[in-house]
Amino acid sequence: MPEPRRYVLTGAPGAGKTTLLEALRHRGHVTVREAATDVIAERQAQGHAEPWDEPGFLDAVAVLQHRRQADLDRHGPVQLHDRSPLCTLALARYQRRPAGPALRAELDRITRLRTYQRLVFMISPLGFIRHTPARRISYAESLTFARVHRQVYEEYGHHVVDVPAGPPWKRVAVIERHVSWPT
Repeated sequence: MPEPRRYVLTGAPGAGKTTLLEALRHRGHVTVREAATDVIAERQAQGHAEPWDEPGFLDAVAVLQHRRQADLDRHGPVQLHDRSPLCTLALARYQRRPAGPALRAELDRITRLRTYQRLVFMISPLGFIRHTPARRISYAESLTFARVHRQVYEEYGHHVVDVPAGPPWKRVAVIERHVSWPT
């Protein structure tokens, strides 16, 4: 069985990636949820108010990203991922924290194996941000964070496709026009 084509949706927090991924899933696409949000929710349920500031957080996200990617490899020739380990590296850089051993190993693995397609979808911000227990960043900070994502992906040789703000169906159409479907 050939390797799946794994495409990444990335961008500013609150830009609508999760909503967009859900719309793609409803259209029959294989999708992968964001790992960081789930790690945050789990740790907050354990009483950790701001787990993103804890040692080991970035590595926990990288480990979950790897597990989700590996678990899905038998499900569909094309996959759409809400973030990747390169996004976790962007978070490390944004926070001015070093990448831990698990994140470094995952970055080495995905680079060596070319795990993700070179084409990456940068989901443009909607012009506002809704705060959640996992998203406490300001809109201005989210724009800076998005720029760090773009820099990381370009540094690793990816081509970034901007998906403009708009209704989900228009954004889905942009992604579907660019995704390479197996024949």
